[in-house]
Amino acid sequence: MKLADKVGSLLEGLQGIVGKEAVLFEPEDLMAFEYDGSIRRALPDAVVFPASAEEVSRVVALAYRERVPVVPRGAGTGLSGGSLAAQGGIVVALTRMKKILEIDAEDRTALVEPGVFNLVLDNAAHAYGLRFAPDPASQRSCTLGGNVAENAGGPHCLAYGVTTNHTLGMEVVLEDGSVTWLGGAQADIPGYDLRGVFVGSEGTFGIATKLLFRLLPMPEAVNTLLAIYRDLDSASEAVAAIIARGVVPTTLEMLDRPMIQAVESARHLGYPKDAGAVLLVELEGLREEVAETSRAVREILGGTGAQQVQAAQEADERARLWRGRKEALGALGSLAPNYLLVDGTVPRSRLARTVKRVQEAGKRHGMPIASLFHAGDGNLHPCILFDERVPGTLERVDKLGGELLRICVEEGGTLSGEHGIGIDKQAHMHLIFGDADMEAMKRVQRGFAPKGVLNPGKVFPRGAEAAGGP
Repeated sequence: MKLADKVGSLLEGLQGIVGKEAVLFEPEDLMAFEYDGSIRRALPDAVVFPASAEEVSRVVALAYRERVPVVPRGAGTGLSGGSLAAQGGIVVALTRMKKILEIDAEDRTALVEPGVFNLVLDNAAHAYGLRFAPDPASQRSCTLGGNVAENAGGPHCLAYGVTTNHTLGMEVVLEDGSVTWLGGAQADIPGYDLRGVFVGSEGTFGIATKLLFRLLPMPEAVNTLLAIYRDLDSASEAVAAIIARGVVPTTLEMLDRPMIQAVESARHLGYPKDAGAVLLVELEGLREEVAETSRAVREILGGTGAQQVQAAQEADERARLWRGRKEALGALGSLAPNYLLVDGTVPRSRLARTVKRVQEAGKRHGMPIASLFHAGDGNLHPCILFDERVPGTLERVDKLGGELLRICVEEGGTLSGEHGIGIDKQAHMHLIFGDADMEAMKRVQRGFAPKGVLNPGKVFPRGAEAAGGP
């Protein structure tokens, strides 16, 4: 049942828990929570802003008793509709819970609340000679609770893995409002890995109220290389050659020609207008190791047809080389008012072929596509450019997005590298999972949330949600 069906008593209950000023319910206030970073829309019935795990617990317990949907939300930067209220109900916005509770330099861990921004934790760790490795492109604005919910990645995931590889444990509010702890500071905990199951569960298992992360030491040396290629095939060949040489860079990022044109038009970074691809390679480690590896990588870049290779070792120089990649999505506004970012992953050897098929699909549908890649692990992000003010465009974009996901699967890949399923990809789950697979996953979901009150209408195709949902 939706909150609107019993609005009076529930709003009073919510206000009694978090305070009147921390509950939104007027339509003009709710509009800001109708969106995330995807093209989906869903309006909640109310938004609450708890300031503690106790308040989260009481809000969730109230919703559980009344069978009202509860949707956790961080900064709303997600790209799959995961934080949208697909079936109405209460959005639990965790942005007030933004404390770094402890950084333990000796054990190299950080205990934080879910509303802490990714970059804030990384910068705080620097004071101890440490860092938080996962770095989504939205690092400045995304929260760590959302990173855990979606198992976010980023440029450094090639060498260091995604969020789950750095998450030791979490305090969790379950569907009935009870509070428990999953995982812990120890490297190996007996029993089932419930921590690992929770990461990437997209808010359907529980709401994390504290997060314990692993921190890594800062590298002694870092070298960033930017190579410009005439075509995407040559840049893809360089990616394969680097990995085949036994070199695992911390990052291997790529932009294709349309994305380069967008960046150059908006940021004027000096990329040649005829460039077909830009490859960004970052290496780090011991000083002698980085110097030796950099020489090997430069040799590979030259041998695969790089027209230019720029290098940077100082922080400000590296920031300049990174600027095109970090600001690429923002630059797309110079080409079109809107874009849909598709997140798929294929084997590295299929990257160039997949991109060709993606571009061909865009031409068939009459829609331009600009792409960027975590090329080292085959994660590609084709961005479909469009204007949502044109009638019928969203339907066309949705259809093309589904075709691009099918292409990734046909090339031996999967539906998502880091953005989750949410609303955006639920209709395509059958491309990689059979009925038995999805039933097994639903059984796990029911184990955590038997009533299906937590973030309903996500992950599974419509009509296939867990039994017992609202």
